[in-house]
This record gives sequence, C-alpha cells and structure tokens, in this order.
Amino acid sequence: MLVPQAAASTSGATAAKATTAAKTVQSTTAKAYPQLLRSLSLSQRIGVHKRNAHRYRSTLRFFRNHPGLLRSLEHRSIAHAAVHRATRGLARSAHSIDALRDEIARRQVRRLAQASPRTAICHVFGRYCQQALAVARCESGHSTTAQNGQYLGLFQMGSYERSMFGHGATAYAQARAAHKYFVLSGRDWSPWSCKPWY
Repeated sequence: MLVPQAAASTSGATAAKATTAAKTVQSTTAKAYPQLLRSLSLSQRIGVHKRNAHRYRSTLRFFRNHPGLLRSLEHRSIAHAAVHRATRGLARSAHSIDALRDEIARRQVRRLAQASPRTAICHVFGRYCQQALAVARCESGHSTTAQNGQYLGLFQMGSYERSMFGHGATAYAQARAAHKYFVLSGRDWSPWSCKPWY
C-alpha cells in the first residue's frame, strides 16, 4: 500500500505544480499594467518584459519536463491552456523587447543628431576619441560647415570620399562617415593631412 500512496502523493504534487504554473501565467497575462509600464523608462520596460519572458519559459519548461500532464484526462485541459498562454505570452514579450530596443536606438540617433561635434566624434570613434578630436580640430576647427574647395565638414572629406562613405549636415553624420573611412584605411589616419600627433 505504501508504493501506491507515494505514487499518488507524487502525482498530486506534480498536479499542484501544474495548477500553480497555469495560475502564474493567467496572473501575469492579467497584470499588464499598461499605465505602470508607461511610467517606466524604456530600459525598465525591457526589464519587465524580460522577467515576464523568464516566467513564460519556466512554465513551458515545466510542461516539457512533465509531458504526462498534457495527456492526463484530469489535468490536460488546464495544462494545454497554460502552455498556450505561455507560448503566446513569450512571443508578445519578445516582440515588445525588440520594439523597445528599436525605439531606444531611434532616440539615440535623434539625440546624436543634435550632439556637439566633440560628443558626436567621441561617441563614434570610441577609444580613438582623442585622436579623432585632434584631427578634426586641425582639419576644420571642429566646424561642421568648414569648407576648403571640395573638402567639407569636420574631417574635410573630399567629394569622392563623401560619395563612398556618406556625409550630412550634423556632426554625428560627418563623424560616422569619417569613421568608416578611418577603419577602411587601417586606423592610421593616413588619408588625412592632419595627424593626431602634430
């Protein structure tokens, strides 16, 4: 008699876990809190959706580890409902995370479009920031409107280079174009008359 009782106890515990998992998914789905989410920063919203995704994955992993619940006459309806909600919830969370990351990138581009030459150059050139600042100071005095014949902008790029690597009215656009040229040329400033060291 002890063995069947133990089996029944184990089965009951597993079923209880299944019910808890299903309720967790239902609760998470119901608690969207749209107003609360709107009050958070984009990065904080990503954190919320990541936590939701973690719960959904935990639910799906639980039922993968207990496939008998999906076949059980007693528990399969709630098990299948929980799996369905978790699958949909995980897809929604992943979509929300991607959308928020895209919006962060768009906002960063908009901020950088208004950035000063120094800020834009350092953002684009990273560890080569000081070198790039020195070259741009020598070439244009950090002026985005500087012109010397065909040579324009912060880094005084010629018409051919601009057609290859781009150009723009903002410091960010000009720094990005110059950085592409810089990388392609081997990061040694050889295309520029001005060098960081003099």
